[in-house]
Amino acid sequence: MPGSKSGWADIRVTWALATVLVLGVLAWVATPAVLIQPFESQTPFGVALAYELRLKAPAVALAGLALLIPLLVRLGRQVRRPWQWTPLVLLALVAGLSAWFARQNHFEWMFNPRPDPTYAPATRASFVDDRDMVVAAEIGGDAVAWPVRQMAYYHLVQATVGGVPVVSTY
Repeated sequence: MPGSKSGWADIRVTWALATVLVLGVLAWVATPAVLIQPFESQTPFGVALAYELRLKAPAVALAGLALLIPLLVRLGRQVRRPWQWTPLVLLALVAGLSAWFARQNHFEWMFNPRPDPTYAPATRASFVDDRDMVVAAEIGGDAVAWPVRQMAYYHLVQATVGGVPVVSTY
């Protein structure tokens, strides 16, 4: 009964549980994106933590949604004015977006291959210094080298070497 003291206490506890649940799922899903950043130094622990959280994020987000739905239904039964739906909808929206994001590979968004790679023979590659580090591949007598400093942002190069499609990463 919402009019009684114990009824309002139950509603407050339900609101607190729903809010903590949604914020917890959001934190679980967002932490790998925060830990793994291009051009930032990363610790082995941070990378391992990001990988484990990312691996379990779809299941955690789904479980969070399953636990949230009965809480939102209970809170929805107490709504008396139209504006009171706003926080319920926001909680559901954040939980739904977290569940969607948990199933996305945001690392591909950060480290995607160049959309328009161009290549030059070594004799015409004046932009490569003799001291530059390169990633090299040779397949079927066809040899290629990609300067690491040019791969640094994209981290991936897709090419065909010796008639074989390859992906090189740095």
